[in-house]
Amino acid sequence: MNPEEAQHKIKHLTEQLNAHNHRYYVLASPSISDFDFDQMLRELEELESLFPEFSSPNSPTKRVGGDITKKFETVIHEYPMLSLSNTYSREEIVEWVGRLEKLGLENLSLVCELKYDGVAVGLRYEKGALVRAVTRGDGEKGEDITSNVRTIRSVPLQLTNDFPEKFEIRGEIFMPIAAFKELNEQRASDGEEPFANPRNTAAGTLKLQDSSLVAKRGLDTFLYGVYQDKGAFHDHMEAIRAAGRWGFKIPPESLGYINVVHDIDGVMDFINYWDQHRYDLPFEIDGIVIKVNAYDDQKRIGFTSKSPRWATAFKFKTQQAESTLLSIDYQVGRTGSITPVANLSPVSLGGTTVRRASLHNEDQMLKLDLHISDTVLVEKGGEIIPKIVGVNRVKRSHGAQPIVFIANCPECGAELLREEGLSNHFCPNASACPPQVAGRLIHFVSRKAMNIEGLGDETINVLVKENMLKFPCDLYTLNRSELLRVDRMAEKSVNKLLAAIDESKNIPFERVLFALGIRHVGETVAKRIAQHTGSLAKLMQLTKEELLEIEEIGDKIADSILHFFSDDENKMWIEKLIHVGLQFESKEKDKDSDVLSGFTLVVSGVFDAYSRDEIKELIERNGGKNSGSVSSKTDFLVAGEGMGPAKLKKAKDLGVKILNELEFQKLIGHEK
Repeated sequence: MNPEEAQHKIKHLTEQLNAHNHRYYVLASPSISDFDFDQMLRELEELESLFPEFSSPNSPTKRVGGDITKKFETVIHEYPMLSLSNTYSREEIVEWVGRLEKLGLENLSLVCELKYDGVAVGLRYEKGALVRAVTRGDGEKGEDITSNVRTIRSVPLQLTNDFPEKFEIRGEIFMPIAAFKELNEQRASDGEEPFANPRNTAAGTLKLQDSSLVAKRGLDTFLYGVYQDKGAFHDHMEAIRAAGRWGFKIPPESLGYINVVHDIDGVMDFINYWDQHRYDLPFEIDGIVIKVNAYDDQKRIGFTSKSPRWATAFKFKTQQAESTLLSIDYQVGRTGSITPVANLSPVSLGGTTVRRASLHNEDQMLKLDLHISDTVLVEKGGEIIPKIVGVNRVKRSHGAQPIVFIANCPECGAELLREEGLSNHFCPNASACPPQVAGRLIHFVSRKAMNIEGLGDETINVLVKENMLKFPCDLYTLNRSELLRVDRMAEKSVNKLLAAIDESKNIPFERVLFALGIRHVGETVAKRIAQHTGSLAKLMQLTKEELLEIEEIGDKIADSILHFFSDDENKMWIEKLIHVGLQFESKEKDKDSDVLSGFTLVVSGVFDAYSRDEIKELIERNGGKNSGSVSSKTDFLVAGEGMGPAKLKKAKDLGVKILNELEFQKLIGHEK
């Protein structure tokens, strides 16, 4: 393919992928399968790698992230991002609308919108391309989060139709409830503390330095405010509808997320409806925004020093209800973590009947001073799972007994442990505690781990109960005759399962490492470890000090890894996995040169052109060896911005040659 053909093909694929992306994430009406989309994306990636001169910063291939942000630059808003005044009663809304009517505005038109519980953002577009995304900050200036926002699928990188030359559009970035649940389920599976609520999680995600991690979090957005020097629109709704034509995900009128009303009755109908139905939404809202529609009227009404007079926000009250604490169950997770759950007398809250509420850990229970039969205050606001936020001690029965956290596992009876500095207790009996045995296997076969189809939770629980499975290595000794004796296992499904088990032997090392289920070692950490060590054998030889030199690893994870590999039982079943042929070593990658052959390098800090992992890969591709710690055997320290002073001092003390990013590039012949 010649350059001209490649340029045309790249342009065509980009347009197609942008259109399909819009249909899927904005219109919720996909027209092709995920497989076909991925094939087109892969073709575009290959073409862009062969012809980088035709690759655009707004290419669909950039959605996956990969940029490392050293710091978020402060940006002054071209148009101040003022916050809204809040009202908490319907009487205040009536007064606000009354003041507007007294101004003598003709044909008063008000826009009612959902108040999304997320992070306000301003997006700058020039010639139809996204050039900058900035947080609200203090209203006058915010932080540049462009690299992270580019990964959000509902944010268009290139607009369509009759868009202005330059403008800004504002809206809210949020985390859908389903994405929040999935993220917390993954954290629980990895033995990590769950995040508190979607809003805080969205805010924290947008501040992550690695945009590839942002891309995995499932953030979404609604855009609802257009700003430009020369306005082409007469009112707010006209501008929003135009933004929809340009490719933005706007609040859908068809679902009632936004509506134009003309009096206080219309405002109240909108507020009352969504106060009753807010928990039916796939995302969190915390109120309603009411705006004067016509831009001329907005100008006439004006601003205060902090907020516009022509708009206000009605905040919903957090829904609470009293219930009776009946008992407490203790759930055992895959990694042995113990979670207390309160059983309550049924109470209506947020449109649902609540019978259970999470208590998180012993510290939370002590803080609440819970007694059996207490009258407790249950809340569902900004949280997915109801929680107990207080106790009505006036209603406490005389002689009520305080609740004492259990000392032994409710499933196997083992004495519980609590690691220093952590809030959760856990059961150490990983090999015989039924929920941990089944949980370890469920994790091992999951899609992001060994991806063994045909083994759902129910099937694994049956196989565990039948003593056919205990350790992951047992999967590879299952035979057809045994499986056919299991209830509801037919010959066709058995054949598929055995084929999937055999195919899993080709899963790469980083995913096998994740599949082992080491406490606190999630998907990202497993990848970092695999990149650093290259093999399980090398990983098992590392000291704690050496583990701590690996990116993403702190004391908690290092201790967990050392504990895991010190366990004789774990070593037994891992040896069996090695014997059956699983990939416990990263495959050899093609070399660029041998210029670093015989040299050991340490990489530290943050770089402009590469991530740390990319530099480490370049070292290996040029024959060098990576090390996590500086020693007398270190030949070069590749030093980026913000590296630890202790490591730098040690390198200087030992006479290790220190290279900056440009010097390293020159050394391997990658000058730019």
